[in-house]
Amino acid sequence: MYKVLLVEDEIEIRQGMRELIRQAAPQFGVTGEAASGIEALAYLKCEMPDLLITDIRMREMDGLTMVSKAKEMYPELLIIIISGYGEFEYARKAIEYGVFHYLLKPIERHELVLAIQKVQVLLDRRYGVSALQQSAAVPEASPGSNGGDTRKIIRDVKEYVKLHIDGDLRLQTVAACVSLNAAYLSQLFKSETGINYSDYISEARMERAKWLLAHTRLKIYDVARLSGHQSPKHFMLVFKQQFGVTAGEFRDRFSGEGGQSDGDSG
Repeated sequence: MYKVLLVEDEIEIRQGMRELIRQAAPQFGVTGEAASGIEALAYLKCEMPDLLITDIRMREMDGLTMVSKAKEMYPELLIIIISGYGEFEYARKAIEYGVFHYLLKPIERHELVLAIQKVQVLLDRRYGVSALQQSAAVPEASPGSNGGDTRKIIRDVKEYVKLHIDGDLRLQTVAACVSLNAAYLSQLFKSETGINYSDYISEARMERAKWLLAHTRLKIYDVARLSGHQSPKHFMLVFKQQFGVTAGEFRDRFSGEGGQSDGDSG
């Protein structure tokens, strides 16, 4: 499920949009809500959604200002802006900030659904889950009954890991999601991939951390948490051992800025 941050200062509108998303976009879930730009930025410092939907006109901080700051944190964050103001200037600025889509109030249900569907296409491509979703309608055979079923199970596990890299990826949890015994899944995963499940998770989380370091300006402890590492200190230690450089030095190589280390050189 893709994570949505919904930012709207009118609670009735926010509730209506949340319900619309629930009904019309089953692959998306509103995991965060904010009544102001300040609340939204506070949320973004702790969590990284896949999609941000925000109103332009809000108290304390307008949506465009919040969007510009959000883009500084997550340059590739997909954003849909909703506004009751149809002036071209707002649309122009939204485009400058890299907003994915711009909708006018009152929101037409089909327009919002269409915009979210377009977002899903991009996210599926980004995370490589289109094949998984295309096969979702195919009835499952008994686990391990043939090579095709086994490959699909492993593919489902890998896609689940991609979408929940910062969450609970214990073997027991993931095994339950694919309706298998944990010990059986462990053996199956090693047989099919040639790597232990735990090692695969460690590698996937490090790849996610590298991506966040190269593409965002998050502090290192946020990178650690969003890539599923519970201890920032342990993350920095393991990162240095694996790659021969600190997380901050790795970021500097990609950013070319060399200025933001956030005390990461240790």
